[in-house]
Amino acid sequence: MREVVVVTGASAGVGRATARAFAARGARVGLVARGEDGLQAARREAEDMGTEAVVVPTDVADPDAVERAAATIEERLGPIDVWVNNAMVSVFSPFKEMEAEEFKRVTEVTYLGVVYGTMTALRRMLPRDRGRIVQVGSALAYRGIPLQSAYCGAKHAIQGFTESVRCELLHDKSQVTIAMVQMPALNTPQFGWVKTRLPRHPQPVPPIFQPEVAAEAIVWASAKHHRRELYVGAPTTATILGDKLASDTLDHYLGRTGVKSQQTDEAVDPERPNNLWDPVPGDAGAHGSFDARARARSFQLEATTHRGLMGWAAVATALVFGIRRSVSRSR
Repeated sequence: MREVVVVTGASAGVGRATARAFAARGARVGLVARGEDGLQAARREAEDMGTEAVVVPTDVADPDAVERAAATIEERLGPIDVWVNNAMVSVFSPFKEMEAEEFKRVTEVTYLGVVYGTMTALRRMLPRDRGRIVQVGSALAYRGIPLQSAYCGAKHAIQGFTESVRCELLHDKSQVTIAMVQMPALNTPQFGWVKTRLPRHPQPVPPIFQPEVAAEAIVWASAKHHRRELYVGAPTTATILGDKLASDTLDHYLGRTGVKSQQTDEAVDPERPNNLWDPVPGDAGAHGSFDARARARSFQLEATTHRGLMGWAAVATALVFGIRRSVSRSR
């Protein structure tokens, strides 16, 4: 029986790459997002891979709409095995210039959308006593940066919320599990349509990774590895560990560099369309405009998801060096 996977934010970026990755494995996919153009393109991609896909245009900030989306997907595809909470919006702006409604909107989509998705998934998974929920997080779930106060706050909130729910599942001895995947900077279309007050074009803070790296991590985390949390990319690991060890130093460093590093040299049109309130029409695909600078592989991810192989490789290397050393001494 093919597994059924729901991906929110599936019309573009990480969600789009994730839907493709699950479809390539033969999973039937429920595609949830606001942008119908991107959703329909994602559906065609999945069907071209020989699997089934259901499109449900949905604003995840509406809990009733999320519930209806889940009901539609289960009616069409069957019981949901994996639910991926990925949908997000942001605003690039100094906090002192943010409007209350903007902050509320980012929080409702990026944080409460995860809460509502988790509620909806658990309503179905708990009675069956099986299922996996994957929260798409960020290094910014641990380390806030300038210009994205609402987004960083939402990612921090997801981290605390997920830990709380995980503890409750363990208390109940439930077979339903929940994981969070902490992402690095990614080359997605959001930088072309995010609302911004910056004078220059927004960019992810280098080094940048392709969204397929994120999708690989999400698919891995959705399987029965029972890893509670997965860091993606060496920069994510360094950021999280650095914040734990030297948060004051990072405050001052980001105060000096964080504003400039999130902008290119290209001027941005302040009147350009943004997707804060409504989706931008058209199919943006998975990639943004930083292909030339984005990395298609993360050696750190490959190492952390193949710990057994890496362990044996380390043992083999040690043995080889030990043998060489013994031979050298015997001469």
